[in-house]
Amino acid sequence: MADNNHSYFQHSYFVLTGIPGLEQKYYWMAFPLGAIYVIALFGNGVIISTIKSESSLHIPMYYFLCMLALADMGLALCTLPSMLGIFWFNYKSIPFDACLVQMYFIRTFSAIESGVLVAMAFDRVVAIWNPLRYGTILTNGVVCRAGAVILTRAVCVVFPVPFLIKRLPFYCSNILSHSFCLHQDIMRLAYASTWVNSLYGLIAVIFTKGSDSLFILLSSVFILRTVMAIASGEGRLKALNTCVSHICAVLIFYVPLIGVSVIHRFGKHLSPLTHALMANTYLLGPPVLNPIVYAVKTKGIRKKIIQIFVQTKITAEG
Repeated sequence: MADNNHSYFQHSYFVLTGIPGLEQKYYWMAFPLGAIYVIALFGNGVIISTIKSESSLHIPMYYFLCMLALADMGLALCTLPSMLGIFWFNYKSIPFDACLVQMYFIRTFSAIESGVLVAMAFDRVVAIWNPLRYGTILTNGVVCRAGAVILTRAVCVVFPVPFLIKRLPFYCSNILSHSFCLHQDIMRLAYASTWVNSLYGLIAVIFTKGSDSLFILLSSVFILRTVMAIASGEGRLKALNTCVSHICAVLIFYVPLIGVSVIHRFGKHLSPLTHALMANTYLLGPPVLNPIVYAVKTKGIRKKIIQIFVQTKITAEG
């Protein structure tokens, strides 16, 4: 009987929420939101195509950047259907299983991005600590194996999460508080104890983003000590300049992540608008800002973007 009740009352879909308090302005917000996705997909696509076509960029640093761009594109594509569905067509329903799939890919691409940032930190450590052996330490084989490990870790660690959610009963509300499916948000609606989900979620976060952030912090300290040991002021500046883009990418990813985690844990008294804006910044910030940062700092990528705009202008005028 209990099993029958469970299957009968289990929700077949969830209702997503846009930005609370701004429902009447969704039509106008749809255009800048669409522009944000265009920038994210176009910018990361340009990075990937530029690295692929420019032989001068066929070095480990840019191979890892290509992986970062792929992770950013995946993260953007995960949220694009539900976000545009809400703001363009006012379509807020998402099937239960589709919500779990979206949640899985959001967490997987987020874990991949965190792992790639660790690989990029190691790349900078080798480049500054032992530049003469950079090519022999970070060979193409090492880069490929690093990418495979990052992907395998993310897929395997996140894989149990949807199944742990699916076993929970959802009898009451089916209204989520974001425009996409997040693990904490779905778990909050469960009509049962979620300590197993919370424990595994904590272990997964510690194993991925927790250990990654610790390694990035330690590598940053090591790089800073190595740079400060360089006698020449110009040499120190040049060495630090090679790390600026990576530092920006780390801050763009981890600052919103920490903000979302803190708000979910301690900010229950804050307005729903604050929760929505922080979650949107966490998922849309890196895909949009990373291409801008690397376009400014990388001559080859900047040149490619200028060429595309010039060609577009010539085509439009013709």
